[in-house]
Amino acid sequence: MFVELKYTLHRLRGQIIGWGIGIALYGLMMAAFYSDLAEMGGLINELLSSYPKELIAFFGDTIWNLNTPEGYLDLYYFNYMTVIIGIFSVGVGAKLLSGDEEHGIMDLVLSYPLSRTRFFWSRFFGFIIATAAILIIGWLSWVIPSQNTGIPLTWMEFLLPFIPLFAELLVFASLALLLSMLLPSMRAAGWFSGCLLVANYLLIGLSNINADLQSVIKYTPLYYYQGGDAISGLNWEWLAGLLGVSIAFALLAWWRFQQRDIRVGGEGGWELTSVLGLLRLSSRSRKR
Repeated sequence: MFVELKYTLHRLRGQIIGWGIGIALYGLMMAAFYSDLAEMGGLINELLSSYPKELIAFFGDTIWNLNTPEGYLDLYYFNYMTVIIGIFSVGVGAKLLSGDEEHGIMDLVLSYPLSRTRFFWSRFFGFIIATAAILIIGWLSWVIPSQNTGIPLTWMEFLLPFIPLFAELLVFASLALLLSMLLPSMRAAGWFSGCLLVANYLLIGLSNINADLQSVIKYTPLYYYQGGDAISGLNWEWLAGLLGVSIAFALLAWWRFQQRDIRVGGEGGWELTSVLGLLRLSSRSRKR
């Protein structure tokens, strides 16, 4: 299991470095701008008052707290990170297993004395470590220059918002992994998961404009994303719920990986019987 975990991290090393550098540069840039914005104080609110009400409402009430660390980090960093790093998470989640199938090496790997269960969870935990590494780099990009940027937060307060961000990324990555076990290709799984992520992000903003959408967004993952508000304290119920959904998606993906026939190469077909099987499994669990 350790060998496969090590191999997964080795394969993701380029993405860890690339995404880590990009996120770090963005964090350093936004951290440097904080002192200038904080000095503007009430002028920011006066400027925002001149913007269209719909545009202000899209970003929620946090936009009126830009001169505070919580509001600044939420709007200029964590508000976008769900989509920015989400691209990485759904992309890797979708090809974590199906990528080897489509490249024709899955059957070769599984010919070694390695069970499907160990193989699956080694890959999944490798993704978790890679995601955590990228987020740690992002966290350091705020902590290291904090003494020179004038942001009055401790290293732990900087860390708190990254925890719900990690949970959100895990939800969409595990969803992409599950869909890669059901849809014809990793591209279809990544595309569908990415569309759901972007749609969820837009729906959250639109719900601030249209109150009728409030009843809908309660069933979406990003509704339970704290962002910069986590600096004031984590909502443990929301966090546990997100992690629970991620585990459920991962277990369903593992169950499907155990049952399915491995492709020799290329893209597959629509496995409608697998979808129906998951629906039956879900209905049985509800009856119990």
